[in-house]
Amino acid sequence: MYTAKGQLDRNALIKQYQPLVRRLAHHMMAKLPPSVEVDDLIQVGLIGLTDALSRYEATQGVQFETFATQRIRGAMLDELRENDWMSRGSRKSQKEIESALRKLEHKLGRSPAESEIAAELGMSLVDYQSLLGKVRGTQLVYLEDMSGRSDDDDTYLDRHVADQTADPLNMLRDHRLREALVVAIKSLPEREQHIMSMYYEQDMNLKEIAAVLDVTESRICQLHSQSIARLRAKMRSH
Repeated sequence: MYTAKGQLDRNALIKQYQPLVRRLAHHMMAKLPPSVEVDDLIQVGLIGLTDALSRYEATQGVQFETFATQRIRGAMLDELRENDWMSRGSRKSQKEIESALRKLEHKLGRSPAESEIAAELGMSLVDYQSLLGKVRGTQLVYLEDMSGRSDDDDTYLDRHVADQTADPLNMLRDHRLREALVVAIKSLPEREQHIMSMYYEQDMNLKEIAAVLDVTESRICQLHSQSIARLRAKMRSH
């Protein structure tokens, strides 16, 4: 898009790529606590988009959308790092949920119900569901899972929400774990399978999934977090 003087029409391009910013923000929100406002991420993402417009050169051989996506994600990640978005307590809660799931699955020989997970954690169902909403779902496989490291002070944010599609190690893991992950997903309760499919295969955000299933967005967030915890518990052995 160009102006009458043959220059890039920045306003038109910003308008065209605003949906990309919103989509990236909503997908990142699924991995962040409720204290983070999606509108704040969108505003920061728009700054990243503006930065991409000023820096992009077609001669670099990269499509603008790919270049802009990296800049938008980068701007959002910088904002999240500055605000230290996830507490050490939330990280600990995630590990406790995964530990309870592994113990129950070994004991019961099946995926435990929410009420059973809550009982194992020594809390009420309402409190457990509230905890799921606070910790939110996160990345399925972390580098520490393969190396044996467990350092709460390492690049936790990058492992959770950064775009790792260009990481060769990530590609190797993806190839090696694909079959195991497919089996693990098929073992999820039917509703959770459906949610994972809509989120990861159909590229729907949590609000859209909630509308389809006629439940609240917070409930979808809880179930998404629980699904991720189930999968991580199953995949640790791989």
